[in-house]
Amino acid sequence: MNSMLNGAAQGIRAEPQTRAARHFPATLGRFDDGADRAVIDGLVRWVEDRYRDELLKRPSKHVYVSTLPRPVTEQVDHLRDGPLIRSLIASQVPEGSVIAPMKHTDELYVSHYNKDRGGDQGLFDKHYDGNLRFLSGSMVVRALIYLQSDATYKVVFQDSGVEKAFATYDFGLLDFHRELHWVEGQYNPADRQRILLKCNYLVTPRNAAFLGRAALAANTGVFYVVKAAMEYSKSPRTPPQVAVGHLCNFFRRLNNIHPLVALAIPLAVLGAAIAVIVAVLGYIRL
Repeated sequence: MNSMLNGAAQGIRAEPQTRAARHFPATLGRFDDGADRAVIDGLVRWVEDRYRDELLKRPSKHVYVSTLPRPVTEQVDHLRDGPLIRSLIASQVPEGSVIAPMKHTDELYVSHYNKDRGGDQGLFDKHYDGNLRFLSGSMVVRALIYLQSDATYKVVFQDSGVEKAFATYDFGLLDFHRELHWVEGQYNPADRQRILLKCNYLVTPRNAAFLGRAALAANTGVFYVVKAAMEYSKSPRTPPQVAVGHLCNFFRRLNNIHPLVALAIPLAVLGAAIAVIVAVLGYIRL
């Protein structure tokens, strides 16, 4: 599947399931096959060579997989599109669901434990990855694939009641919009470097092409806006970066309460601004 729209049309059919759940439960797995591990080891060597300088710095680093060299993306495809992850997703979603990888949103993530009130602090604090959990007709499943990690940090998936200290070759699946989760642990510069893949899959009902396209558009728009704000304000140094970092953390906390609360504030500000403009124009005409 070369694109998300083609993936929606040619997506993977889920295996039968007796009971469908609106919330995708956090699911743990591990790559034990020798061929899979060889791919992971090769990706780690490439990352260590390509991002040698970035690995020594504290800010986290996200790189869109689609921007990496083709030989690298092909290795990512081997893991992302392989039967291990796909079968686990299919076993937890309604029968006949279409599961389409959102490859344009997938990321290579160099993780540094970074609590400096910047935009990426939310990667470790309590948070939902997305803010569209009020959409009932679709879900996004995220795969966290640990290419390299030691078990010094524990990820807590509150809604599913699951905890895991991920090590190399482990992976976790979670509901992108509906799983409150966070990282527990203390930063230690001697810890083994954490290198992950973040791969996303859009799940929609069978014969719901329009819903799939609408859900894709909504998820893509929100994803890019939030990611841009987080990247701009990570480890902030300038006043604008500090301000955006505080806004990221503020709206993350509001989203933890309810996504509509986070949306209500900018809408209210916009409405107030429009009212002021209308009032001023009315005064000028007088």
